[in-house]
Amino acid sequence: MRVFRTSYKGKNGQKRICKNWYIELRDHLQTVRRFPAFTDKAQSEALGRQIERLVNYRVAGEQPDAALSRWLGQIPARMRQRFADIGLLDAERASGGKPLAEHLADFEQFLLAKGNTDKHAKLVVSRAKRAITGCKFLYWTDIAASKMQRYLADLRDNGNGISAQTFNFYLQAVKEFARWMVQDRRASESPLQHLKGLNVRTDRRHDRRALSVDEIRRLSETTTAQPERFGMTGYERALLYRLAVESGLRANELRTLKVSSFDFENGTVTVAAAYSKHRREDTLPPRKDTANEIRAFIGCKLPTVSVFDMPKPNRLVKMLRADLADAGIPYRDDSGRVCDFHAFRHLFITNVSSKAPSRVAQKLARHQSSAMTDRYAHIRLDDQRTALDSLPDLSQPSNQKQAAVRTGTDNVDMLNPQGKNLAFCLARQDGLQGTSVDNYGQTNRISDEKPAKLQAAVGFEPTNNGFANRRLRPLGYAADTLA
Repeated sequence: MRVFRTSYKGKNGQKRICKNWYIELRDHLQTVRRFPAFTDKAQSEALGRQIERLVNYRVAGEQPDAALSRWLGQIPARMRQRFADIGLLDAERASGGKPLAEHLADFEQFLLAKGNTDKHAKLVVSRAKRAITGCKFLYWTDIAASKMQRYLADLRDNGNGISAQTFNFYLQAVKEFARWMVQDRRASESPLQHLKGLNVRTDRRHDRRALSVDEIRRLSETTTAQPERFGMTGYERALLYRLAVESGLRANELRTLKVSSFDFENGTVTVAAAYSKHRREDTLPPRKDTANEIRAFIGCKLPTVSVFDMPKPNRLVKMLRADLADAGIPYRDDSGRVCDFHAFRHLFITNVSSKAPSRVAQKLARHQSSAMTDRYAHIRLDDQRTALDSLPDLSQPSNQKQAAVRTGTDNVDMLNPQGKNLAFCLARQDGLQGTSVDNYGQTNRISDEKPAKLQAAVGFEPTNNGFANRRLRPLGYAADTLA
């Protein structure tokens, strides 16, 4: 490497020295290259060393390390493009000087090519674009994690703005864009990789609830009797709600069902992979009575005709809220939980989870993990009562007690049912002369006075003639039983 300054002749013919230094070196193809540098020689030499490092990585066929990649992201776009033109840098890495708006457009095309729907791709890109535009980032090198975190926190406005869940949606979108930049080799590393989302449990604003069986029956009965609403008859709406509750299909999946989606011979309904959330074909077995209702409802429609003429999503919400109001079911309960159309899926998974094994419930819910199924399953108060009623009744006597009662050897004092021991009343004839027994089973010496005549209780006459001469007062006797 050689660092030098060139000279030239002025207008008066005098020799002049250029202010800027130049770097001269051989690239990975052993071609001599010359690069303009700075007015300071030390800075120019440092630039030359960085270019030499880039050449060495290119010769070795390796990617630049993190330090060199950061340096490449900070240099002017014109210099990056020069490196790309001579083959020192990939064309993708040279795009660091490309505006982020153009990268976002490429990112949207990537999402579409990956198999995502147009709606999902536009949603992710719009979220990432709002966050990037709000931070006033124009180029990749402008992105800073601290600014992004601060901007999203300002949108929260101490909890009065966007929710914690929406905060996470924006952060997830912009982090996904940054990961794509790295995977597509347009950047070396993501500056947003270490950012973490918020705990959504501390800021729930749209929690769903699972309706009771009686509420669903009431909704079906009242909706069936209602007139047409948003292009759907009352019976059609009731049948739609019933299928949603009994299958767990999402609103968009129900909207895309065709007559050909139902196989009434085998008792199945199939959601095409293009309309399934996980982009795979899902086949479910509906209830027989519901399948018969749908079969009669379809009638002679062509196989390509939609089963339900559902309105657009915003009108679907209004339709359901109107039907809930007619049935006397509040859209939002006292706890703030709502009953929107997706709540039917919560109800389906709740009912299935309480009746079927976890693996079966996960399969019917079409979840990839049982943890997601558990998140949808609600634990209702009736379920808790049923579980508690199944616990053992501790008020019942033990097996030993029951056996003693059956054999008559439970040692119960029939004259003293409060639990006092009759054994003290039936003590040995020679063991307790001159003693008395108190109510606590303690023996006490008494005087040698002549004992009073003892009259036994009716039905418990002593067979020993000497029993009446004892100064022993049976426990539990009334005072007037002694003569």
